Amino acid sequence: MAEEDTQANGAAAQPQMRMNILAQYIRDLSFENGVAQKGAPQGELAPEVSVQVSMDARKRGFENQYEVITKFRVTSKNKGDGTTLFIAELDYAGVFNIEGVPQEQLHPFLMIECPRLLFPYVRRIISDLVRDGGFPPFNMDPVDFVALYRQELARRAQQGQAEQAPADQKLS
Repeated sequence: MAEEDTQANGAAAQPQMRMNILAQYIRDLSFENGVAQKGAPQGELAPEVSVQVSMDARKRGFENQYEVITKFRVTSKNKGDGTTLFIAELDYAGVFNIEGVPQEQLHPFLMIECPRLLFPYVRRIISDLVRDGGFPPFNMDPVDFVALYRQELARRAQQGQAEQAPADQKLS
């Protein structure tokens, strides 16, 4: 019985995490139809699609509010001759109220969990945009935001080491 009381008190002592999406919106949207501008490529058409994703987060002027921006660039090129078929760019943002997340966990939370919640809307907007641009709808594969976050941390660590190396050489 005492063990149950300890567990209940321990759970009560931890602040409960709360997150609300206050708003979500398109910050920037662009679609370029290379086929309409330059004409259809000659020969066999074999589209190759690449997706680039980046994220940004910033504190807003209100307590516990953060804006998270996901940026997607979808490029389709003809495999045969490298002709650009289309380029779709979308900056999609969400405003989140986040409480109870420890400070050391806030950055990964903002860069992983928040974009994960926005992704279904991004996927739909890009699919509709590509279809409305005259191409078959593009159903983007799910994005592994954990892997993206880890890649960015590794890139920053490597960049930090590269910046420190010349400084170390100057000291000797």
